[in-house]
Amino acid sequence: MKLVVVSAGLSVPSSTRLLADRLAAATAGRTDARVRVIEVRDLAVAIAHNLTSGFPGPELAAALDAVTEADALIAVTPVFSASYSGLFKSFFDVLGAREKDALAGKPVLIAATGGTARHSMVLDHALRPLFAYLRAVVVPTGVYAASEDWGAEGLPERIERAAGELAALAAPAAPASPAAPGAPGAPAAPVGGGADSAGRTVPGEQAVPGQPPVPGQQGRAADGGLAVVPFEEQLARLRG
Repeated sequence: MKLVVVSAGLSVPSSTRLLADRLAAATAGRTDARVRVIEVRDLAVAIAHNLTSGFPGPELAAALDAVTEADALIAVTPVFSASYSGLFKSFFDVLGAREKDALAGKPVLIAATGGTARHSMVLDHALRPLFAYLRAVVVPTGVYAASEDWGAEGLPERIERAAGELAALAAPAAPASPAAPGAPGAPAAPVGGGADSAGRTVPGEQAVPGQPPVPGQQGRAADGGLAVVPFEEQLARLRG
């Protein structure tokens, strides 16, 4: 598995790079990933030249190829003026102009750093829409680290949760094996099946695994409420 990390920190050392490294380590610990880190700061001049000329230099071209060929991506930016940095956006502008489908269907973990927790909504107001436009598959958990989060409770747990979601999306699906009826993972029994006027068999609704079947209420619990399906189980069903 190829895991590429795009870090847009500007300083050395950089809290953005520190967060990127922790996310990469947590993800690699769950997979056999080979990690490559791209420091956008080192490509700033090449990005500017590409925006004006349309031609990337060799280092920028290699970075763009690495992102395009990656099985999963971690993208981390500092927050400037309540959004991602201009250099971060320019890198993905160049990527999209070069190959519009470069991130289509690719699992992406988004993260950001800032001086105050008040900017944490940048994940959902700026980063998530950007990668949705690029047709990437963004994991449910984004990670934001303010200055006071380093060394405090909560950040390690968010890192581990987001890394687990990225690893689950990027890891190849295991081949499904037939399961006995009623066993965990077996197809749900149809509810309310019968035959139509021509004698053809009409399948009933599928019962929700782990929930009593309720005719006419697919995906609902016995009490009429919605059944909560864990993210990992939803992913397994999609792959199956």
